[in-house]
Amino acid sequence: MAETDVELEIGGMTCASCATRIERKLNRLDGVEATVNYATEKARVKSSSGVDIQALIATVASAGYTATAPLPREAPSLDTATSKPDEVVALRTRLLISAALGIPVALLSMIPALQFTNRQWLALTLAAPVAVWGALPFHRAAWV
Repeated sequence: MAETDVELEIGGMTCASCATRIERKLNRLDGVEATVNYATEKARVKSSSGVDIQALIATVASAGYTATAPLPREAPSLDTATSKPDEVVALRTRLLISAALGIPVALLSMIPALQFTNRQWLALTLAAPVAVWGALPFHRAAWV
């Protein structure tokens, strides 16, 4: 029989020992070689004996965890494909402006010849837009 490769999404793991336990349970099945990744909550199962996916899910369930076969991914729509270049241009603009404002701050802070009285106010003026506007996508992502 041909070798099958299945990826399962695992739920209910709380530590790396959980992943090890699931891996041991799956590897006890005949012709199955499984690796479980706690960080991604996924199990990759290779089977030479053609084990049914439902049997794999039942084995994980018998260990006290949940398992599901991942749903097939949808092809990106035309709208999504056309919006990516605009997003890349906007992010590139943020990067270049942030670099233009951030490099002088680094130079003012590291090179003694460029340091002058009250330079921290200039550094604040240059760094504030970088921290607020330049990093805005990161701030938004943190609160979503």
